[in-house]
Amino acid sequence: MQFQYQPQRTHLAGASAAAHSLLAQVLGISALGFCITALGAWLFQTVPSGLGLIAMLVGFGLLFGCMAARNNEPLSLALFYAFTFCEGIGIAPVVGGYARSVGPGVVVDAALTTGLGMFALGAIVYATGLDLRRFQGYVSLALLAVIVLGVVSLFVGFIHPALYAYLVLAIFTAYVLIDFARIRAGGGGATPVLLAVSIYLDGLNIFLALLQILGGRRRA
Repeated sequence: MQFQYQPQRTHLAGASAAAHSLLAQVLGISALGFCITALGAWLFQTVPSGLGLIAMLVGFGLLFGCMAARNNEPLSLALFYAFTFCEGIGIAPVVGGYARSVGPGVVVDAALTTGLGMFALGAIVYATGLDLRRFQGYVSLALLAVIVLGVVSLFVGFIHPALYAYLVLAIFTAYVLIDFARIRAGGGGATPVLLAVSIYLDGLNIFLALLQILGGRRRA
Protein backbone atom coordinates (compact mmCIF):
# COMPACT_ATOMS: atom_id res chain seq x y z
CA MET A 1 0.00 0.00 0.00
CA GLN A 2 2.79 2.37 0.77
CA PHE A 3 4.29 1.79 -2.68
CA GLN A 4 0.99 2.71 -4.37
CA TYR A 5 0.96 6.18 -2.84
CA GLN A 6 4.57 6.96 -3.74
CA PRO A 7 3.90 8.37 -7.26
CA GLN A 8 1.29 10.74 -5.82
CA ARG A 9 3.73 11.94 -3.19
CA THR A 10 6.39 12.46 -5.84
CA HIS A 11 3.95 14.44 -7.97
CA LEU A 12 2.93 16.66 -5.05
CA ALA A 13 6.55 17.23 -4.09
CA GLY A 14 7.37 18.17 -7.69
CA ALA A 15 4.43 20.57 -7.89
CA SER A 16 5.45 22.19 -4.61
CA ALA A 17 9.04 22.58 -5.79
CA ALA A 18 7.84 24.13 -9.07
CA ALA A 19 5.60 26.58 -7.21
CA HIS A 20 8.45 27.63 -4.93
CA SER A 21 10.78 28.00 -7.92
CA LEU A 22 8.20 30.19 -9.65
CA LEU A 23 7.81 32.29 -6.50
CA ALA A 24 11.57 32.78 -6.28
CA GLN A 25 11.73 33.89 -9.93
CA VAL A 26 8.83 36.32 -9.56
CA LEU A 27 10.18 37.84 -6.34
CA GLY A 28 13.66 38.17 -7.82
CA ILE A 29 12.39 39.93 -10.95
CA SER A 30 10.01 42.24 -9.09
CA ALA A 31 12.58 43.07 -6.37
CA LEU A 32 15.10 44.21 -8.99
CA GLY A 33 12.31 46.18 -10.66
CA PHE A 34 11.62 48.02 -7.40
CA CYS A 35 15.34 48.78 -7.02
CA ILE A 36 15.45 50.20 -10.56
CA THR A 37 12.40 52.34 -9.81
CA ALA A 38 14.04 53.63 -6.62
CA LEU A 39 17.16 54.48 -8.61
CA GLY A 40 15.12 56.36 -11.22
CA ALA A 41 13.24 58.29 -8.54
CA TRP A 42 16.49 59.22 -6.81
CA LEU A 43 18.33 60.29 -9.97
CA PHE A 44 15.42 62.39 -11.25
CA GLN A 45 13.97 63.70 -7.98
CA THR A 46 14.02 67.30 -9.27
CA VAL A 47 12.44 66.53 -12.65
CA PRO A 48 9.39 68.71 -13.49
CA SER A 49 5.98 67.07 -13.13
CA GLY A 50 5.34 67.36 -16.86
CA LEU A 51 8.42 65.35 -17.75
CA GLY A 52 7.52 62.85 -15.06
CA LEU A 53 4.12 62.37 -16.68
CA ILE A 54 5.74 61.85 -20.08
CA ALA A 55 8.11 59.26 -18.60
CA MET A 56 5.17 57.44 -17.03
CA LEU A 57 3.29 57.35 -20.33
CA VAL A 58 6.40 56.04 -22.10
CA GLY A 59 6.64 53.45 -19.35
CA PHE A 60 3.14 52.20 -19.97
CA GLY A 61 3.98 51.87 -23.66
CA LEU A 62 6.93 49.70 -22.63
CA LEU A 63 4.61 47.71 -20.37
CA PHE A 64 2.29 46.90 -23.25
CA GLY A 65 5.36 45.87 -25.24
CA CYS A 66 6.44 43.65 -22.34
CA MET A 67 3.09 41.88 -22.36
CA ALA A 68 3.07 41.57 -26.14
CA ALA A 69 6.55 39.98 -26.05
CA ARG A 70 5.64 37.46 -23.35
CA ASN A 71 6.73 34.54 -25.56
CA ASN A 72 10.20 36.10 -25.84
CA GLU A 73 11.21 36.11 -22.19
CA PRO A 74 14.57 37.98 -22.50
CA LEU A 75 12.91 40.80 -24.47
CA SER A 76 9.91 40.84 -22.14
CA LEU A 77 12.23 41.09 -19.15
CA ALA A 78 14.27 43.92 -20.70
CA LEU A 79 11.08 45.87 -21.49
CA PHE A 80 9.85 45.32 -17.94
CA TYR A 81 13.02 46.76 -16.44
CA ALA A 82 12.87 49.72 -18.83
CA PHE A 83 9.27 50.23 -17.70
CA THR A 84 10.28 50.22 -14.03
CA PHE A 85 12.95 52.85 -14.69
CA CYS A 86 10.42 55.09 -16.44
CA GLU A 87 8.03 54.62 -13.53
CA GLY A 88 10.79 55.76 -11.19
CA ILE A 89 11.15 58.96 -13.20
CA GLY A 90 7.36 59.29 -13.27
CA ILE A 91 6.90 59.13 -9.50
CA ALA A 92 10.07 61.16 -8.78
CA PRO A 93 8.22 64.51 -8.52
CA VAL A 94 5.78 63.03 -5.99
CA VAL A 95 8.45 61.28 -3.95
CA GLY A 96 10.72 64.33 -4.08
CA GLY A 97 7.87 66.60 -3.03
CA TYR A 98 7.15 64.55 0.09
CA ALA A 99 10.86 64.25 0.90
CA ARG A 100 11.28 68.04 0.75
CA SER A 101 8.08 68.95 2.57
CA VAL A 102 8.00 66.42 5.43
CA GLY A 103 11.45 64.83 5.23
CA PRO A 104 12.91 61.75 3.54
CA GLY A 105 11.92 59.59 6.51
CA VAL A 106 8.34 59.38 5.24
CA VAL A 107 9.57 57.88 1.96
CA VAL A 108 11.65 55.30 3.82
CA ASP A 109 8.74 54.45 6.14
CA ALA A 110 6.36 54.02 3.20
CA ALA A 111 8.85 51.79 1.37
CA LEU A 112 9.58 49.63 4.43
CA THR A 113 5.89 49.30 5.27
CA THR A 114 5.17 48.27 1.68
CA GLY A 115 7.90 45.64 1.66
CA LEU A 116 7.07 44.17 5.05
CA GLY A 117 3.34 44.27 4.33
CA MET A 118 3.67 42.43 1.04
CA PHE A 119 5.97 39.86 2.66
CA ALA A 120 3.35 39.29 5.38
CA LEU A 121 0.52 38.95 2.85
CA GLY A 122 2.51 36.48 0.77
CA ALA A 123 3.36 34.48 3.89
CA ILE A 124 -0.33 34.33 4.82
CA VAL A 125 -1.24 32.97 1.38
CA TYR A 126 1.49 30.32 1.43
CA ALA A 127 0.92 29.34 5.07
CA THR A 128 -2.87 29.12 4.99
CA GLY A 129 -3.66 28.41 1.32
CA LEU A 130 -5.90 31.49 1.22
CA ASP A 131 -7.21 31.83 -2.34
CA LEU A 132 -9.19 34.94 -3.27
CA ARG A 133 -8.88 34.51 -7.04
CA ARG A 134 -12.62 33.99 -7.37
CA PHE A 135 -13.11 37.58 -6.16
CA GLN A 136 -10.79 39.13 -8.73
CA GLY A 137 -13.69 40.37 -10.85
CA TYR A 138 -15.18 42.26 -7.91
CA VAL A 139 -11.79 43.76 -7.02
CA SER A 140 -11.32 44.89 -10.63
CA LEU A 141 -14.74 46.55 -10.59
CA ALA A 142 -13.83 48.27 -7.33
CA LEU A 143 -10.59 49.53 -8.89
CA LEU A 144 -12.47 50.87 -11.91
CA ALA A 145 -14.92 52.64 -9.61
CA VAL A 146 -12.08 54.20 -7.60
CA ILE A 147 -10.37 55.39 -10.80
CA VAL A 148 -13.59 57.04 -11.98
CA LEU A 149 -14.07 58.50 -8.50
CA GLY A 150 -10.55 59.93 -8.59
CA VAL A 151 -11.06 61.52 -12.02
CA VAL A 152 -14.36 63.09 -10.97
CA SER A 153 -12.81 64.29 -7.72
CA LEU A 154 -10.16 66.20 -9.68
CA PHE A 155 -12.93 68.53 -10.85
CA VAL A 156 -15.36 68.38 -7.94
CA GLY A 157 -13.08 67.59 -4.99
CA PHE A 158 -15.69 65.75 -2.94
CA ILE A 159 -13.44 63.00 -1.59
CA HIS A 160 -10.63 63.56 0.91
CA PRO A 161 -7.20 62.51 -0.44
CA ALA A 162 -6.54 60.35 2.63
CA LEU A 163 -9.80 58.45 2.12
CA TYR A 164 -8.95 57.93 -1.52
CA ALA A 165 -5.51 56.62 -0.52
CA TYR A 166 -7.09 54.15 1.92
CA LEU A 167 -9.40 52.88 -0.83
CA VAL A 168 -6.43 52.35 -3.15
CA LEU A 169 -4.53 50.64 -0.35
CA ALA A 170 -7.42 48.24 0.34
CA ILE A 171 -7.89 47.35 -3.33
CA PHE A 172 -4.23 46.64 -4.02
CA THR A 173 -3.88 44.71 -0.78
CA ALA A 174 -6.60 42.44 -2.16
CA TYR A 175 -4.70 42.22 -5.45
CA VAL A 176 -1.55 41.15 -3.59
CA LEU A 177 -3.45 38.27 -1.99
CA ILE A 178 -4.92 37.29 -5.36
CA ASP A 179 -1.60 37.47 -7.19
CA PHE A 180 0.27 35.44 -4.58
CA ALA A 181 -2.50 32.82 -4.72
CA ARG A 182 -2.05 32.68 -8.50
CA ILE A 183 1.69 32.16 -8.10
CA ARG A 184 1.12 29.48 -5.46
CA ALA A 185 -1.22 27.68 -7.86
CA GLY A 186 1.41 27.63 -10.61
CA GLY A 187 0.84 30.94 -12.35
CA GLY A 188 -2.18 30.02 -14.45
CA GLY A 189 -0.07 29.91 -17.62
CA ALA A 190 1.48 33.36 -17.09
CA THR A 191 5.23 33.78 -17.42
CA PRO A 192 7.37 34.76 -14.42
CA VAL A 193 7.85 38.21 -15.97
CA LEU A 194 4.12 38.87 -16.28
CA LEU A 195 3.52 37.63 -12.75
CA ALA A 196 6.29 39.98 -11.59
CA VAL A 197 4.52 42.83 -13.42
CA SER A 198 1.42 42.18 -11.32
CA ILE A 199 3.37 42.08 -8.05
CA TYR A 200 5.31 45.21 -9.04
CA LEU A 201 2.16 47.20 -9.86
CA ASP A 202 0.57 46.07 -6.59
CA GLY A 203 3.59 47.19 -4.61
CA LEU A 204 3.99 50.51 -6.44
CA ASN A 205 0.37 51.49 -5.84
CA ILE A 206 0.54 50.42 -2.19
CA PHE A 207 3.71 52.49 -1.74
CA LEU A 208 2.13 55.60 -3.26
CA ALA A 209 -1.01 55.17 -1.14
CA LEU A 210 1.06 54.77 2.04
CA LEU A 211 3.19 57.75 1.08
CA GLN A 212 0.07 59.89 0.82
CA ILE A 213 -1.34 58.57 4.11
CA LEU A 214 1.88 58.91 6.11
CA GLY A 215 2.84 62.20 4.47
CA GLY A 216 -0.61 63.63 5.19
CA ARG A 217 -0.33 62.68 8.86
CA ARG A 218 3.04 64.39 9.24
CA ARG A 219 1.82 67.51 7.52
CA ALA A 220 -1.18 67.75 9.85
